[in-house]
Amino acid sequence: MIINNKENNREQRNTLLPNEHSVRLSPPLEGLGEVSFSTVILAAGDFPNHVLPLRILRTTKNLIVCDGALEELLEYEIEPTAVVGDGDSLSEELKQRYAHIYHPISEQEFNDLTKATLFARSHLKMDASTHTRPCFCYLGATGKREDHTLGNISLMLYYYRQLDINPVMITDYGYFVPASGTTRFDSFPGQQVSIFNATCKELISNGLKWDIYPFTELWQGTLNEALSNEFTIHADGDYLIYRTHKI
Repeated sequence: MIINNKENNREQRNTLLPNEHSVRLSPPLEGLGEVSFSTVILAAGDFPNHVLPLRILRTTKNLIVCDGALEELLEYEIEPTAVVGDGDSLSEELKQRYAHIYHPISEQEFNDLTKATLFARSHLKMDASTHTRPCFCYLGATGKREDHTLGNISLMLYYYRQLDINPVMITDYGYFVPASGTTRFDSFPGQQVSIFNATCKELISNGLKWDIYPFTELWQGTLNEALSNEFTIHADGDYLIYRTHKI
């Protein structure tokens, strides 16, 4: 069984001649100086405890809340811009109290995270003047039921490819971002990095402790490590990157 194809991958290091582009979503999201979120969506998973997602919740201008997360959000005395969901997790008292911003969506094709995303994409004026991809931040999307966590993480690639947005899922431990093609990522020495291949047939790296290759299993790209303040992924398709917080 080949667990890490480092030797074979070294032979392929010079086979790609891609056009590089940069994604600056860090370093590494602590100061948020280079990140401007069009909207923040709070899901009903584990409520954030880390200082970074809590700061985002308190400072964002557009906060869309899945209905199951509203009650806990209010315990932090944070008011949402809109509440979206099928209403099953919302008390009648809260439905009446927030009737002016509550948007019930009863269809069952999508989960509440996607309903909130589609609502924000359709109803909020974001980046219309520049026609650039809006950047969405997702909080509280992991924890509790494991199947919900896995589904929500996989939705980051769906939103990136199908809804034409740049999603960032931030947890108490790190953050997920989807990417396509050759991309340079901000980092820091020792940052833990995992790469999840979606459609790549060519996949190599510079600046990571372990060489990567076109993974065919989800676990194969986990538990890597950044060597400096940035690393580059050379690819011919889509993939998902996870990086840990510095603090």
